[in-house]
Amino acid sequence: MRAPRRKTLWEEGRHPGRLVAHAAAAVALVVVVAHLLLADQLTWAFDVAFVLVCISAALAVRPRDFFVIGVMPPLLMAGTMLLLAVVARSAIADPRDGIVQALVSGLAHHAGALVLGYALALGVLALRQVAARNAGVIRGSARPQVPRQRSRARARRPVHSA
Repeated sequence: MRAPRRKTLWEEGRHPGRLVAHAAAAVALVVVVAHLLLADQLTWAFDVAFVLVCISAALAVRPRDFFVIGVMPPLLMAGTMLLLAVVARSAIADPRDGIVQALVSGLAHHAGALVLGYALALGVLALRQVAARNAGVIRGSARPQVPRQRSRARARRPVHSA
């Protein structure tokens, strides 16, 4: 009798997309509040937390909700920056800037985290999709190479000698 196969990291995520997206937004909000209590601006620590939230969300979601998490990182970053542009504009831009300018400044200052978080989340989702097709394995099993047979037409072709 075989022991049940353990799920791989790529097969573990089983939470609904909306739940994961709301949890990611809550974690981002907690990180922002902590930053505002400790410093006047968002720092690189927010960027690291954002990337980790994106990766965690991609690992936690169930396969049929991949789309929700696939579009979440830019919306999460834009929502965070919009909230800060309204509530604590000096954390992401000059206090005299308007809301739109503060939003653009915040997105520009944290674009690296957005690109990295988005790329890694999409990469994790793609790996999970491959693993789902291959019973939890990212790389398919090595298939033995079957030697190619020469066609009969080539085998009968006469060799010309000079």
